[in-house]
Amino acid sequence: MMKKRSSIAIMARMIKLVKPLAGFMCLAVFLGVCGFLCAQFITIMGGYAMLDVLKLKTPFSIKTVFVLVILLAVFRAAFRCSEQYLNHYIAFTLLALIRDRVFKALRRLCPAKLEGRDKGDLISVITSDIELLEVFYAHTISPICIAAVMTVIMTVFIAMQDILLGLIALAAYLCVGAAVPIVIFKLSGSTADEYRARSGQLSAFVLDNLRGLDETIQYNAGESRINDLKNKADDLAEKQEKMSRSMGLNAAITNSVILVFDIIMLFAALALYNSGSIGFSQAVISVIAMMSSFGPVVALANLGSVLQNTLASGSRVLDILDEQPVTDEITGGKDVVFDGADARNVTFAYGDEAILDGFTLGIEKGKITGIVGRSGSGKSTFLKLLMRFWQADSGRISISDTDIDEINTTSLRDNESFVTQETQLFHETIEYNVKIAKLDASREEVVEACKKASIHDFIMTLPDGYDTQVGELGDTLSGGERQRIGLARAFLHGAPLMLLDEPTSNLDSLNEAVILRSLLNKDHDKTVVLVSHRSSTMRICDKAYSVENGRMS
Repeated sequence: MMKKRSSIAIMARMIKLVKPLAGFMCLAVFLGVCGFLCAQFITIMGGYAMLDVLKLKTPFSIKTVFVLVILLAVFRAAFRCSEQYLNHYIAFTLLALIRDRVFKALRRLCPAKLEGRDKGDLISVITSDIELLEVFYAHTISPICIAAVMTVIMTVFIAMQDILLGLIALAAYLCVGAAVPIVIFKLSGSTADEYRARSGQLSAFVLDNLRGLDETIQYNAGESRINDLKNKADDLAEKQEKMSRSMGLNAAITNSVILVFDIIMLFAALALYNSGSIGFSQAVISVIAMMSSFGPVVALANLGSVLQNTLASGSRVLDILDEQPVTDEITGGKDVVFDGADARNVTFAYGDEAILDGFTLGIEKGKITGIVGRSGSGKSTFLKLLMRFWQADSGRISISDTDIDEINTTSLRDNESFVTQETQLFHETIEYNVKIAKLDASREEVVEACKKASIHDFIMTLPDGYDTQVGELGDTLSGGERQRIGLARAFLHGAPLMLLDEPTSNLDSLNEAVILRSLLNKDHDKTVVLVSHRSSTMRICDKAYSVENGRMS
């Protein structure tokens, strides 16, 4: 389980990602400051216009004010539009980079670290969680910088009228822009973390139910599943309600604090005017300037409740980026040419559950080696260790007398083809699903591989042949048809070592015989490791091993 990060640590990691776009971010902040200054001085110019109408001393006549207000309004629109464009350009560019990093991380973690993960929860992370980071990059970093700069500028401007009024304005900005969001953030507690976790669980639950819809209907379990869905949705809604209350409390506190400081500024200005410390014009401009200058810090105050949800999403994304794979990709090792493989005294356990114990087996080049045993005996686990999906706890697994931990991962994959019990298909054509094993393969090569897997004749009966769409997860094909496409992939890949995990479990006896006959064909010059719980499947093997409780028997 990943160590819980502090909010500061999450923000620091997320800000580091901005480094490649730091120039754009600085420009966005500059444009934002200019935009707020234009908006600010439109109001201040109104104050000067009022003073001119009252025939009081003012640096601007009403005509000058009129012209300046029009110019400020035009510039305000241009600056605001440019700032928002840049912020969103930065945000969406960074989201693309983050998605790229997440998918690379998932690839590193596959398959060991992802076998037990809820797929719906992962989908939630790579979609809604990453999407929420747009709030941070487009509406958090730049506003914080803009608010800091505007606080300095407006404090200095008001202090030029009177130092005490400047200090009151500074206290107001710090309270609204810093104290309020920090208080609200702490009051929100772990609600946002819980909300994102529940959201991921709900996504996983919905995906699970969609996949099991046939079984739900068959066993009349619809009402029970709907009640479970309702309970999860209600739980999520409860967390959302807490977050909404937090946002409402945030707005109420912010507006109240602003009102209090407006009143303090008004009475302070009147007191200074009555004492003769400042003139009427200075009092009016100071009050108007502060009352109209809370925009940047109010944006920060609103982050108190919104940012909690964003940081919770950021933490979930960082969990994936920081998680370490069971086996690292090897790039500085050896490249090998397959000349047999073996395992010596291999031990492996999933957590505290021992799977293999002193497992020893030899795989002779050009032969078919069979491994038979009951479910859970460690047959499939050995193939995963041979693929280096998992790391053996002890012992040695080698190919061509080279420890697989010393072989470059690319070379290892080039030497092995792995056909699992459940063949995963993409929502693409049959040809594309076969060509996953060799993307530059020609149609003729695909056809030849499918003939070896005894699926070609079936494909030719389909209206679109090899261009037929297989549907999501291959749901338009039977289990046996999907399994034979998996075999076709292995034949197309052309690796000298074929690892077949129950390759005929979804086939009838006739099709099983056809597949096994293709494996006996010496034209393909393959070395085959055939795992099965069927004794009949072992008849084609040159040598067969029986596994019991993780040991050879």
